[in-house]
Amino acid sequence: MQLVQLLYSALLGLIQGISEWLPISSKTQILISSQYFLGITYSQAYTFGLFMEIGTILASIIYFRKDIAALAKVLLGSRDHEKRSLFTYVLVCTIVTGIIGVPLYIIADSITGVSVGIPMMVIGFVLVGDALVIRYSKRRQAKGINPRKFSDLKLRDYFVVGAVQGVSALPGVSRSGATTSALLVMNVEPDEAFRLSFLIGIFAAIAAFGLTLFVSRDNVSAAFSAIGTEGFIVAIIVATAVSLLLIDFLIRIASKSKIVYLTAALGAIAIGSGVVYFLLNL
Repeated sequence: MQLVQLLYSALLGLIQGISEWLPISSKTQILISSQYFLGITYSQAYTFGLFMEIGTILASIIYFRKDIAALAKVLLGSRDHEKRSLFTYVLVCTIVTGIIGVPLYIIADSITGVSVGIPMMVIGFVLVGDALVIRYSKRRQAKGINPRKFSDLKLRDYFVVGAVQGVSALPGVSRSGATTSALLVMNVEPDEAFRLSFLIGIFAAIAAFGLTLFVSRDNVSAAFSAIGTEGFIVAIIVATAVSLLLIDFLIRIASKSKIVYLTAALGAIAIGSGVVYFLLNL
């Protein structure tokens, strides 16, 4: 039984590590799988899905350590314009995410069934649309009209990205899928869009982790008891390792011409996952 429990833990870590960076909502995937593997309730599984983001937080901190160091330098008094702009972006996105996301998290327990599948499909169609936008932007680039860089974004763009990330507190809404899609729609360079999406995800995940401890401590305790200390450690290690590999893969692909196909494929995955979840809960 101990070996089976550790296997389940490794599978949960694998699911978290993959789904966090794909537009299929890691919360929903962990919600479904932890109910099956651990035998916990819907509310406990939803809370556990947010709690499992510890692994992706660690992976993001390791991968984006230079950006995080730049943010820390601003706190220490750096006057560098680029670093201060990045700090403002992260701060605004995180505040707006909290304002929108916290109330949605509190009511999330009442959102089940087909209502979870629909957001996945919506994100999927948006990503397919993004692929078309990228393809069109490449034609525009050939005419001398270049995509936007981070330095081209305005304060209002920060608010939009933060708001989109806040909505991802709902089950079925992929945080990375939603924020990456928003940035791509804004005509931000694909590799920059993925980087900016993943970077603000660190602080959203830390806030979500803290919120689960504050609001849903009983659910966390129940889920932790079901998986055990050893199982939890295994799940986090696997989630961290897989996340590091996938972050690097997606950002590398995003900087190449194949990004159109990657974005379309991510959209297809999201649509397919949403349809399956929708049909299973009719």
